[in-house]
Amino acid sequence: MGDHGPGFEPDPDEGSIVARAQDGDLAAFEHLVLTYQYRLFRLAYRMLNDHGEAEDIVQETLTTSWRGLPMLADVDAFGGWIYRLATNKCLDLLRRRSAHAENCIRPEDMDTIAQAGVLAVSAISDPAHEAEWSAEQDGLTAVLNTLPPAQRACWLLREMHGRSYAEIGVTLKISPTAVRGTLARARHQIAEGMSQWR
Repeated sequence: MGDHGPGFEPDPDEGSIVARAQDGDLAAFEHLVLTYQYRLFRLAYRMLNDHGEAEDIVQETLTTSWRGLPMLADVDAFGGWIYRLATNKCLDLLRRRSAHAENCIRPEDMDTIAQAGVLAVSAISDPAHEAEWSAEQDGLTAVLNTLPPAQRACWLLREMHGRSYAEIGVTLKISPTAVRGTLARARHQIAEGMSQWR
């Protein structure tokens, strides 16, 4: 299981599906798209806080992965690789955004934030609980927006997507030890920020 944590075990057949996709099997690639597109959208939306931009990032990532698939040496590394592509596209976009751009959440995006949240909305039936959950998601979004992009990516990849320290290190071009430090700072800031929302 490594340090992926519970619930994040890779599909044991994924390597063989990736190998078929490398040979040009579109149905196999479609399976990979269905497996990853929502996960990548959740990551991109949390990174960018913009529905349209997040969708664009997912499309770009899937297109890039299809083109780059024949060059992927290790079929079992597909998950880490596609997360790396998406994360770096998000970081590039954030770098291109004006440093002074206001981070504002449009009211119509609140529904999307709820849908893209960590918890499954379908598991919530109590209206009071639902309102509390929704407020917590809004709080998390606001707090995440205060983190520097690399810290935000580090926290999301680890806490929401269960990626390993080694994989996050490769993605962010830092050592696994630096990942631990970045994660600790992000967790501290999120805990402090979220306490003001409770």
